[in-house]
Amino acid sequence: MLALCSASVFADSIPVATEAAPVTATLGLDDCLRIALSESPTVKVADMDITRADFSKKEILGNLLPTISFGGTYTRMLAKQVAYMNLKGMPGMGGGSEGGEEGGEGAGSSSSSSRGDGIKMGLDNSYQVGFNASLPLIAPQLWQNLKLSDAQIAQSVENARASRLNLVNQVKNAYYALLLAKDSRKVVQESYDMAALTHRIYSDQFAAGAASEYDVLRTSVAMKNVEPEITQADIAISRARLQLLILMGITPDDAQNIDFSGNLADYEKTMYEDVLRLGNDWQNNTSLRQNELQTQLLERTVKVNKMAWYPTLSLTANYNWTSSSDGNPLRNFRWNPYSIVGLTLNFPIFQGGQRHFRIRQAQVQVDMARMQRQDLENSVNMQVKLAQDNIKLNVKQIGSSAESVGEAERAHTIMQQSFDIGAASYLDLRDSELALTRSRLAYYQSIYNYLIAGAELELLLGNAVLPDKTE
Repeated sequence: MLALCSASVFADSIPVATEAAPVTATLGLDDCLRIALSESPTVKVADMDITRADFSKKEILGNLLPTISFGGTYTRMLAKQVAYMNLKGMPGMGGGSEGGEEGGEGAGSSSSSSRGDGIKMGLDNSYQVGFNASLPLIAPQLWQNLKLSDAQIAQSVENARASRLNLVNQVKNAYYALLLAKDSRKVVQESYDMAALTHRIYSDQFAAGAASEYDVLRTSVAMKNVEPEITQADIAISRARLQLLILMGITPDDAQNIDFSGNLADYEKTMYEDVLRLGNDWQNNTSLRQNELQTQLLERTVKVNKMAWYPTLSLTANYNWTSSSDGNPLRNFRWNPYSIVGLTLNFPIFQGGQRHFRIRQAQVQVDMARMQRQDLENSVNMQVKLAQDNIKLNVKQIGSSAESVGEAERAHTIMQQSFDIGAASYLDLRDSELALTRSRLAYYQSIYNYLIAGAELELLLGNAVLPDKTE
């Protein structure tokens, strides 16, 4: 009988509450949504991703600003470079003719000796310290990267909105499941009370000799058959409550004094208004918007890759001090400053086809995203129509179930009166009780199905009203 209570799927290993703590706070659906949006780690992570994307943009912006660095180098000369000079007509400096045509043997000997000695150049120690600065003047790829960062931020914002919409949907489903479990528990308790009352009446009659022991046993069995259903209802309430608390970011230890208000019958009053409010415009569907932003991001990536073909121009400036000495590296410093300013132009010509194939890859990704868009639109359109049909069918089912409950109540009242005057048997009375219980459970189940279908349509349309978490 209580199989419908399992419509809300939760963990199977959740303990059952044994004793209710004093209630100090009663929360409705809006309160649950507000707390969940404020405390949920999923939402906080999505907001942090927006902050991360903003920092990424600032990092790229920093590449357009001047960069200044300070550094120093020290080198020790291990073997000095030797220079040879061939100066004709200058004895001792490598002069003379190569073939020895003029000057005789003496000249040839002098030239050979000069070429053999050479001149050693450089000093043992060399120091250089100073400042280096550069400023990009023309950087097309960096400029496009800034626009790419804007697209990434927009995508992060939409992802955060999607996280909130999904969380709202999950909280509503858990809240409605809790209401279904509580209302079902109430119906089963009423069935148990009726069975217990009948058993007590027969027990009193048996004690007075007006009823048989069989009647007492039969009513006792009917009463005890309801007890497992009460246990199942309690388990369903505990599971639904724990699931809702998890979505709200509240631990069970912190929720001992928290209860949740409302019942499913309250939503029957506004269900027609809710259906008309939702509409059928699915342009705000978060999956479609994410696909659109992803396509824009990929298009920006194509442009960034194309900018790799363009030249770059940067301004450079250096201010350094140099010193050179022989012997001990810690003595005889002679510091001399010098500074330079210049322009650096870089025109990429050939890189093995890397840029070309990188652009082709990005363009293929753009085409894939555009093709996925069409399939996604068809899927969302079909899901919206299906959710709308489910809502309409559930509205009809609610009306039919409400009429069934009224008829079952009247039938049970008639059967109860007939049983009191002895015109009906206990089996007839028990059948009317079971029919009333089933009709009430079906009524609550139809309202639950309607609410779940409405939440699903709301998620598909992406137009859920998010409560202000600061209230």
